[in-house]
Amino acid sequence: MATNLSIDPELLEEALRIGGFITEKETVNQALKEFVQRRKQQEIIELFGNFPCDEDYDYKKRRK
Repeated sequence: MATNLSIDPELLEEALRIGGFITEKETVNQALKEFVQRRKQQEIIELFGNFPCDEDYDYKKRRK
């Protein structure tokens, strides 16, 4: 899918340099992957504490 975007050239150049990428396309694709991954992680983090815990669970017993 071809897309025409106006991207901050200084930000793109910095991302290219930091990421060690060769092409702008590679840089933008990796940035999008990392963005989506962080958002999904945040959704999971927000679930912590929302589920009842099993009071009888013994994590030390499971190590054996």
